[in-house]
Amino acid sequence: MRTTGRERLERIWGAVEREPGLRPAEVAQRLDLPRSSVSRALPAMDEHGFLLSEDSRGRLWPWRRRL
Repeated sequence: MRTTGRERLERIWGAVEREPGLRPAEVAQRLDLPRSSVSRALPAMDEHGFLLSEDSRGRLWPWRRRL
């Protein structure tokens, strides 16, 4: 399935929201995306209102979603 950049960010956000504490590689695996796609998407998350925090172990946590 081909998705737009915004749709990919929404899918990443949804995975982290459903399972807080996932690492980027685990997100990629669950969404059947290349690991590099998830890693490259993370900086754009904030710009699009999907606020995540990353702990010292590299796990992702949903902070909040700006509307």
